[in-house]
Amino acid sequence: MKSLSRILSAAGLLLGLALAAVPAGAQQPAPQPPAAPLKPASPAAIAAAKELLTLKGVGGIYTAAVPNLVQRAKDQLLASNLNYQKDLNEVAVIVAQSLAGREKEIGEQMAKIYASDFTEQELKDLNAFYKTPVGQKLLAQEPKSVQASMAYMQQWAQSFSETVMGEFRSEMKKRGKPIS
Repeated sequence: MKSLSRILSAAGLLLGLALAAVPAGAQQPAPQPPAAPLKPASPAAIAAAKELLTLKGVGGIYTAAVPNLVQRAKDQLLASNLNYQKDLNEVAVIVAQSLAGREKEIGEQMAKIYASDFTEQELKDLNAFYKTPVGQKLLAQEPKSVQASMAYMQQWAQSFSETVMGEFRSEMKKRGKPIS
């Protein structure tokens, strides 16, 4: 279940990154509640958290954040400024270069979050586990297992929704109010 939680958290991060590129005049999502304050963490705990995130390959989630957000912003601007396509393409390169590396802020904050949620010793224990053969297998296999589980849940939900609809129809028919 924690794996699913991590994937959903990653999906939330990606969605958040995507929404961050929406211009101010566009429809804004509902404001998010403020994040709980992080507990102070030692530099050693943060270092252990960074190692854990590296072992788990979390950097792959946000590596392309800056170029993706620059591209999304450019596409948004092009939609209403098509006559500036050449300029916007050139400016996109300049903006991407000037903001390159800012995605590291995500990794830094993720490490602080992990260091706030886990003790230094717990992080070291997790790192030791992920370095074991079974830990390495978990890292390699878990995405496939979660993907298969998600596919099954979608299939199950679709099938089960038909069962639920059948129950509604049956109960409504008992009341003399058939529905299609």
